Amino acid sequence: MWTVEAVVFDIGNVLIEWQPERYYDVRIGTARRQALFAAVDLHAMNERIDAGGMFRDTVYDCAAANPDWAQEIRWWYDHWIGLASPRIEHSISLLRQLRAKGVPVFALTNFGDDAFSYAQTQYEFLNEFDRTYVSGRLQVTKPAPAIYAAVEADCGIFPEALLFVDDRADNIQAAALRGWQTHHFTGPQGWADRLVEAGLLTKQEAMP
Repeated sequence: MWTVEAVVFDIGNVLIEWQPERYYDVRIGTARRQALFAAVDLHAMNERIDAGGMFRDTVYDCAAANPDWAQEIRWWYDHWIGLASPRIEHSISLLRQLRAKGVPVFALTNFGDDAFSYAQTQYEFLNEFDRTYVSGRLQVTKPAPAIYAAVEADCGIFPEALLFVDDRADNIQAAALRGWQTHHFTGPQGWADRLVEAGLLTKQEAMP
């Protein structure tokens, strides 16, 4: 096993919970939310943002094209921070402990460019990475091989020396095929244990 030279964090559902359905359930109830998501593919809309589409324009254009749901669709932009919350505090602590130990920490995230810039004003830890790779800026999303290649080319670290954490199995698999060390995130404690196993943190440092 190669020595880890940098740790690469996904953001959604690793550092910040990303459960849009939960937000809509609270606002309009489960039944109406299910009807909305059946009528309008909001996740496909979000993927267009992640791939480089302008945040507000993409959401508002979708709302205009679906007038029966226009108000609810606009919430994706107008109340975005409510969709992208809460913080996952233990994961944030792990990020900071790694940095305190001098371990380079990168972000690799499917995120709109302007959406990420806004998120940085709401979540201070998004400004703490040594390098940040945002799909909306790179114009390519995970799990496309090109986004991992872009990270490798920019940071100059061998793939085998990168440790990548993500909540999506397809993103993890794509990184592993390039030789990256990986961890499939299902909760912060498992990620903490993986960092201890890799020798990057002590058990004490990895505690919540």
